Amino acid sequence: LSFLAQVHGQGGVKFQNWAKTYGSSPELYFQPTSVEEIREILDMARQRNKRVKVVGGGHSPSDIACTDDFMIQMGKMNRVLKVDKEKQQVTVEGGIFLSDLNVELSKHGLALANLGAVSEVAAAGVIGTGTHNTGIKHGILPTQVVALTLLTASGEILECSESINADIFQAARLHLGCLGVVLTVTFQCVPQFHLHEVAFPSTLTEVLDHLEDHLKRSQYFRFLWFPHSENVSVIYQDTTNKAGPTRGSIWGEGSPPSSSASWLWDYAVGYYLLEFLLWISTFVPSLVSWINRFFFWLLFSSRVENIAISYKIFNYECRFKQHVQDWAIPIEKTKEALLELKAALENNPKMVAHYPVEVRFARGDEIWLSPCFQRDSCYMNIIMYRPYGKNVPRLNYWLTYEGIMKKHGGRPHWAKAHSCTRKDFEKMYPAFHKFCSVREKLDPTGMFLNTYLEKVFY
Repeated sequence: LSFLAQVHGQGGVKFQNWAKTYGSSPELYFQPTSVEEIREILDMARQRNKRVKVVGGGHSPSDIACTDDFMIQMGKMNRVLKVDKEKQQVTVEGGIFLSDLNVELSKHGLALANLGAVSEVAAAGVIGTGTHNTGIKHGILPTQVVALTLLTASGEILECSESINADIFQAARLHLGCLGVVLTVTFQCVPQFHLHEVAFPSTLTEVLDHLEDHLKRSQYFRFLWFPHSENVSVIYQDTTNKAGPTRGSIWGEGSPPSSSASWLWDYAVGYYLLEFLLWISTFVPSLVSWINRFFFWLLFSSRVENIAISYKIFNYECRFKQHVQDWAIPIEKTKEALLELKAALENNPKMVAHYPVEVRFARGDEIWLSPCFQRDSCYMNIIMYRPYGKNVPRLNYWLTYEGIMKKHGGRPHWAKAHSCTRKDFEKMYPAFHKFCSVREKLDPTGMFLNTYLEKVFY
């Protein structure tokens, strides 16, 4: 027993996700510093018949990371293990935050080709839930993974890549935290680059009618639609050889604003006013459509440009606590689905939708549980903010949206809240049964399951 005493779990730790929408009270909370320690924790869990949940940044807006048993937080296993300049690959420990990795890579003149909006997330977690950004030539973030190592429930370490344990590799690149503990991840990088971001106003009709052109014209194209209106903000991000500090806007930290006036306007006025108005709208829901239009006029109706190193443009501050849903549908369904959502809001004046509906695109891939499995996809992200932490009624909007997404063959983003069960996933994912058999082989007793995952697999 003396050797077990080396790992200390803390009791009484309350875990909450970033948006404070989900939480749990693990019986014991561990922050291991080595593989040996993790092995001991798994041994202890086996002896006491406990389940284990591994977490990174705790950013997922769902209960995917919650447990009442043992929780392993990987923050102390966050080293860069190897940078291979020739292959432009980097191997890191699973607990490293992308925010630290971005800085580290740029010292070597490298970068990740694509990143999500947030970098306070751990490498193993980012791939575990299928984080994505936008760009029709770019896959979701797990497509940048070329190898990983997995510590299984039995304490065995598996090296996985296209050539070794290939089946486990296609499962583990989007692992949902249920195959074992991801110890290391090897990412394919690209040479460091700067991005030129241009945001300009348009209309929903224009963007949907010329979607092909927009997708061709910009490498990382996305757009924001302001529900209850025709207003759209189109965002182009493209590589540039100019490096220059220019003014950021409220949603992109980019670089420091050039004048205190613009800072005051965007941050102080924009941010606080929006939260206050949304709070008022919880009493007068009909205000929401006016708020959406007002903020479009205030912050999105003129052209804004920004140039910075890639990760500063990809990342932007999510300033509000929020509830989100984000489903991927086949790209050719984009127009139909969005127009249906718009019609549903118009036909139901009681249903309110905060802005923005964020529309992004991703290339198809071969990862078994990827929402983009074998098809180019459009992700449609809907948000309900929680002004001052207050919950806003969202059920009608949520269910209407889910209905439209399902009808068009949609698949939900794994990190976000959704109401799907195993039956749905068996229909959505041709390789679902393959994933299940790998999971059952690697974790026969279900050590790595929790409530969220039981809905997925049972």
